[in-house]
Amino acid sequence: MDGIKDSIGIMMRGARVARDMAEGLDYAGSGVDIDLEGNAVSALVGALSRSVRKPGTPGAPVDLPGGFGGLVEFGDNYLALATDGVGSKLSIATKLNQWAGVGIDCMAMNVNDLLCVGAEPIAFVDYIAVPKPNPEIHAALGASLAEACRRARVTLAGGETASLPGIVTELDLSGTALGWLAKGSEITGANLKEGDVLIGMPASGVHSNGYSLVRNVVSHCGASWEDAAPFAIDERRIERFNEGPITLGEIFLNPTKIYCDPVVDMIQNGPCATSEIHGICHVTGGGLSNLLRLHDSLGWHIATPLPILPEFNWIQQQGNVSDREMHRTFNMGCGMIVAVDASAANEVCSWLSQRMEGCAIIGKVVDNGHKVTHCNPDIVFEHY
Repeated sequence: MDGIKDSIGIMMRGARVARDMAEGLDYAGSGVDIDLEGNAVSALVGALSRSVRKPGTPGAPVDLPGGFGGLVEFGDNYLALATDGVGSKLSIATKLNQWAGVGIDCMAMNVNDLLCVGAEPIAFVDYIAVPKPNPEIHAALGASLAEACRRARVTLAGGETASLPGIVTELDLSGTALGWLAKGSEITGANLKEGDVLIGMPASGVHSNGYSLVRNVVSHCGASWEDAAPFAIDERRIERFNEGPITLGEIFLNPTKIYCDPVVDMIQNGPCATSEIHGICHVTGGGLSNLLRLHDSLGWHIATPLPILPEFNWIQQQGNVSDREMHRTFNMGCGMIVAVDASAANEVCSWLSQRMEGCAIIGKVVDNGHKVTHCNPDIVFEHY
């Protein structure tokens, strides 16, 4: 009887998997509803009171569209702050006991947001929560954070480790980045205009968003993180921790690209005046819909997107995920988008391409009723 029950259970699970795959997986069904998160954040912000700091004094808030980073006054300069974590990508690191990339992920998710307001990141603090301290893991995290500081060109100014048994079941890592910029040099999107050119900067992989869907796809298709990648991939892009064939674990733990070099240099000493850089978008959770955060009426058209990385094609095929859902959840190979005046576009794109292979013009700012459109007509976003 037990054998019959087991067989029935296996068949029922198989039927559920087949049904899910036929219908297609999505981010909300994997546990993360982007629209619900947006409503929750709006409710939180709406309940917050304004700063007690008076305008013109250090620490007074600066109104800033987009929300990629927060600005406060500090004499002749602004200070910029961003806070974020690695998310459920850490669950894969825990399973494989591989931590070399997660400090880089944490740094990237913060400093890349600061770049979007024109700030130069200068310092970082981390927060690690664990069910139980592990010196070996903490040493690996320390080495990863040190490498992250080198790539971002920042100082690790401090941090905190909390042991929270009964509350935290796996290691969690988050942090806060501090940056600065001179007053008058902020990049807010206010100067965006129709005809501005969009330059895409390539991603190193999935980065640190959409991992609830990634893990759901891997689970549904019966794959293992230790499996050799069932698709061709450029080994130069992957930071290896195994010998032999590149594994799914290596691909999906590949650290997030930190864009401080070359974006800080572009802003401060690049081929065009800062005033000709009209917007910078970090393509994170929400995918291309992040562009809508930069302006309240203009729109965006992606005419020639950067090449889609093979891991995204694999996710889509294995999970039967729609084109729109993929571009709503993932960066799809483009991790940062810079909007510049059309007169400077070719020069800026050439300058960036010399410092980061794969940068290219991907589209324009358009007056289309505040939406993102794409060469694929199925990909349209009208809200973030």
